[in-house]
Amino acid sequence: MTAVLGLLALLGSGVTAGVLFAVALSVLPALFAMPTSTYVYAHQLLGRNWDPTMPAIVLGSTLADILWAVLGGGAHRAPAAVAAVLLLGVSAVSHLCNVPINRRVKAVEDPDRLPADWQDPRPLWRRWHVLRTVLAAAALFVNSYAALVR
Repeated sequence: MTAVLGLLALLGSGVTAGVLFAVALSVLPALFAMPTSTYVYAHQLLGRNWDPTMPAIVLGSTLADILWAVLGGGAHRAPAAVAAVLLLGVSAVSHLCNVPINRRVKAVEDPDRLPADWQDPRPLWRRWHVLRTVLAAAALFVNSYAALVR
């Protein structure tokens, strides 16, 4: 049972780190290169499938790490607990910082007619995204270590 929990934690943190890294490496530079109206439209399209999927992956991985720490014991306990805290950090940054920005972008009805008080959210969104990417990569590293220790 603990081996399955470790595998789920490692797999989930790997998917999380991989997706966030890919967004930072490829998607964000593309979004920054776009005119604002095109960016708004693209941002609205990009989140459609990720918004319901990523929280399940991140929180599922967090739960796997918590259970691995509690049930696995021994050398796995501390690194699995640290990875769970790091993944909770990913979730917190996502829900408290990136998601509110996503909601503002999605609320734009016509990207060619932005509200008068519109402020480009890309720089702020990128800062929060880089933080959660670093947290996810650290969780993957710690879970990898936990999987290797005996």
